[in-house]
Amino acid sequence: MASMFSAALQISDLNDFITPSQECIKPINIQKKGNSSGSILISEDGEYYETNEGGSRQKLEKAKITLNDCLACSGCITSAESVLISQQSHEEFYRILNENKIQVEANNHDKMKVVVVSISPQSTASLGAKYHLSFEDTARRLQNFFYKLGVKFVFDTTIAREFALIENQKEFVYRYKVKDIQKGMLPMLSSACPGWICYAEKTHGDYILPYLSSVKSPQQIMGSLIKDYLAQQLCIRPDQIYHTTVMPCFDKKLEASRNDFYSEKYDSRDVDCVITSIEVEAMLEKEGVRLDEITSASSAASSQQNVFGTEFYSHKGSASGAYCDQIFLYAAKELFGEEVVNMEYKTLRNQDLKEIVLEKNGEVLLRFAIANGFRNIQNIVQKLKRGKSTYHFVEVMACPSGCINGGAQVRAVDETPKELLSKVEEIYHSLPARNSKENAVVQDLYERWLEGEDSLKCKQMLYTQYHAVEKISSGLLIKW
Repeated sequence: MASMFSAALQISDLNDFITPSQECIKPINIQKKGNSSGSILISEDGEYYETNEGGSRQKLEKAKITLNDCLACSGCITSAESVLISQQSHEEFYRILNENKIQVEANNHDKMKVVVVSISPQSTASLGAKYHLSFEDTARRLQNFFYKLGVKFVFDTTIAREFALIENQKEFVYRYKVKDIQKGMLPMLSSACPGWICYAEKTHGDYILPYLSSVKSPQQIMGSLIKDYLAQQLCIRPDQIYHTTVMPCFDKKLEASRNDFYSEKYDSRDVDCVITSIEVEAMLEKEGVRLDEITSASSAASSQQNVFGTEFYSHKGSASGAYCDQIFLYAAKELFGEEVVNMEYKTLRNQDLKEIVLEKNGEVLLRFAIANGFRNIQNIVQKLKRGKSTYHFVEVMACPSGCINGGAQVRAVDETPKELLSKVEEIYHSLPARNSKENAVVQDLYERWLEGEDSLKCKQMLYTQYHAVEKISSGLLIKW
C-alpha cells in the first residue's frame, strides 16, 4: 500500500461513502481579492492562469494537498479510508528511528528523540486474532517488537480511555442538569470517532457541533499524557519526544493532524505519527518476523510500563470504548440513585443501531443509543435536526460494528471478515472488566498531573473544541 499520494488523492473502494466517488483535488491556490472578477485558463502544458478584466494573466501556484486539507475540503466524507501522508506513515516512523541510530553513532545523544508508542486495545486484539494469541500475549510481544526497533516506551491506551470515560460521565450529568436552561445540551453525542467528527464539522456545521462531547478522544488524551506528564517525568521538552500511536482507523491520522493538538511554543504535536494495525503487519513483514515467533517482553523491559500501570483490562460495553454503557450506569446512579445490574439493549433497524432505556414507574428517565455506520448516523442527525430525537446520549462511530471493525484493522485471509471480526471481539472482551473509577493510577494522576478533577489544567489537557468547516466548491465542479 502506498504511503503517500501525488497530484490527487484517489477516493475509492468505500463501504460507507456519503457522496459519489471522486478525486479529492485541490489544483490551484486562489487568493480572495474583494469583488474583483476574472477567469481561470489552463495552458496546453497544464499550468493555471488567472486573467483579469484588462486581459493580463497571472500564473497561479499549485497548492499542495496536506492532511489538514482533508478537514477543509467538502468533496468527500470517509469513515476509514487509506489517506496516508508521508508524515503519517510507518515509513516516517522508521525514518525517526534511523535518525536516532545516526545520532548514537555520532555520539550526539542530546539530539535523539525519545520514541514512545501507544497501542490501542482494538489494534492489539486485531493482531492477536491474526496470530491466534491472547490479548496479553499479543501486547507483550508487540512491546518486545517495538523495543528491539529502538522504541523507549510502549503503552496501552486504556489508561487514556479511563480519563475519557470519567470526563464524559461528568459532562453528561452536567448537561442533563442544565438541559432545561440551555439549548443544545442534549442529546450528548460522543466525540471519539474522527470520521464522525469530520462529517459533523463539514456537513452539519454549527448546528450539530454544540451536541458533541467536548472531551478529547483516548488517542489525544494519550498525547497529552505523553507530551506533558511523561515529558515532565523525564525532565525533557515535548518536542524531544516522538509519540506514535497504533490505531484501528486511518481517520486517526486526520485527528492527530488537527491544529487543536499542536503546540506552537514547542513546535510539537501531541501525536506525531499514527500507524495502523495493517501497517504494523507490514512492519513485521519488513523485519522478516511473525508476531507469534517474537518472545514476550521481559519483566525488566515491561517495568517501564509502571509509569501508567502494568495491568491489561477493559470496560464492560461496546468494543468502541464502552461509552454508552459506562455513561448510562454512572448517570442512572448519579441522577436517579438507580443501580443498573443488567444492560439490556433493544436492537432497532439493524445490529448497528441499538438503544437502552431506564424507566421508573412508567416514566422514561434515560434513553441512550449506539449508532455505528453512516447510514445510522444520518438517521440520528436528521431526527435531531427535525426536533424528533428522544435520546439523551448517543455513542456514535463511523465504522459498522464500531472501532473493533475499523478500516485499518488486519484483513481476513483464510476466513470470512465476519469470522475474523468475531475472533477480534472475543479477544477484546476476554480482558477483565473494570469500573472507570477503580484505577488508582488514574486517581493519582488526577492529583499529581492535573491538579484535581475540576482544575484549569484538567480542562486544558482533557478537553477540546470543534469547528464548522466552510464549504468550498470541489475542483471537479469548476466550469471552465
